[in-house]
Amino acid sequence: MNSSFEPLLSDSAAGELLQLHPKTVQRMARRGDIPAFRIGKFWRYRASELESWLMLHSQLPEHSSAQHRKDTVQ
Repeated sequence: MNSSFEPLLSDSAAGELLQLHPKTVQRMARRGDIPAFRIGKFWRYRASELESWLMLHSQLPEHSSAQHRKDTVQ
């Protein structure tokens, strides 16, 4: 067996990792919003790819929308 093989995650396991409902994970996979593989009728995910995606998409811009709202109210 190849030791570099990374087991694939189910919708539920990916949802736990991302703290999202499994149906939300499926919907995001169908839209291409998160890295996923379609195997038959099932979506599968690599934890390493989800981690990279999360790090890339969790970077906050310099002026977050909350700060923008605060500035607009003042």
